[in-house]
Amino acid sequence: MLSFFVVPLVTMMKSAVSDPVATEALPRTAKALAGWDRTGAPPATAQAAFADDIRTLRNDEQFGDLVRRLNSAQSGFRSLLGKTRRALDGASGVIDLAAIDSRWSESSYWATIAEAVASPWTDKNLLAAIDLERDATGHVAAMPEGASANRLIMIRTFVTSAMVTLACILIGLPFAMVAASVEGWRRQILLGAVLLPLWTSLLVRTAAWYVVLQDNGLINATLKGLGLTSAPIPLMFNRLGVVIAMTHVLLPFMVLPIFSVLIAIPRNLMPAAASLGAHPLRAFFHVLLPLAMRGVVSGALLVFMAALGYYITPALIGGANDQMISSVIAYYATAAANWGMAGALGLVLLAMTILLYAVYIRLTSAEEQRA
Repeated sequence: MLSFFVVPLVTMMKSAVSDPVATEALPRTAKALAGWDRTGAPPATAQAAFADDIRTLRNDEQFGDLVRRLNSAQSGFRSLLGKTRRALDGASGVIDLAAIDSRWSESSYWATIAEAVASPWTDKNLLAAIDLERDATGHVAAMPEGASANRLIMIRTFVTSAMVTLACILIGLPFAMVAASVEGWRRQILLGAVLLPLWTSLLVRTAAWYVVLQDNGLINATLKGLGLTSAPIPLMFNRLGVVIAMTHVLLPFMVLPIFSVLIAIPRNLMPAAASLGAHPLRAFFHVLLPLAMRGVVSGALLVFMAALGYYITPALIGGANDQMISSVIAYYATAAANWGMAGALGLVLLAMTILLYAVYIRLTSAEEQRA
């Protein structure tokens, strides 16, 4: 648990709020800019300290990290730092940075450096994870429209997970009721049908749905063969296909908790309600469903929390507007090599999941107290 869960989790959480690249690469500059009010030109000592830091920064990997860090805050640093480093290479004494590039006379570039070296801890990634940023005055404000879509993707993730959870309830509850009402080999077959997907690779199941849901797949071929449709129904690269595939994968996590609760309910309750004149639907809603609700809520929590982190299924079955937050996290972690943003998005998702779990614990505790 410590090696494979706690340590990686703490490392990712630390990367979300830690940004030591600038402070480690520019230690002299950090001290020189500590008292600067970030208005006007910085003191000459700060410019000299920055030149000394760039001269002594021989690690190309660390210099590249510094360039990416500053360029992500303000565009133009990539060419500016490269040009400055080449000019300072081999030079000695006091050098006028503005003579190397006129951009060094602009306070905005120095303000970006001062903010980067102010502290190794930052809330930039956490704010960006929910489409927020700090303005020039340091106050939290919304990002310009179109600058980020993390909040929209986060909402899409929760909506898709809720749709999958609802579909699992509508299918899993009747299936669990049937499995609990029979015995012997019939129950074994029903439970085997539920457990069988768990023994198959997630990638294999998703690839199978990729074949089944396409325009010439089994479902559309059957519908056209029965004369129910004249053209194929779009089931791929949309939200419907994602919900169908995810529901199939996560259905066992809904059926098993409900089944474990149903088999503990006495079987004579429903006949007793019928003998007292209750309609089967009324007996279900007033007798069986309240007793099975603990299993339904537990299954819904398992399915919803598992659906929040799905990556392969939306990536293969869904379209551009169906990707979930896990795809964005994977992009930042692998393609952009921005572990800070990947950690921040993961931390926000973890916080929301813990909040949902806390609500579940509170509801179940209140139910036990009433009982």
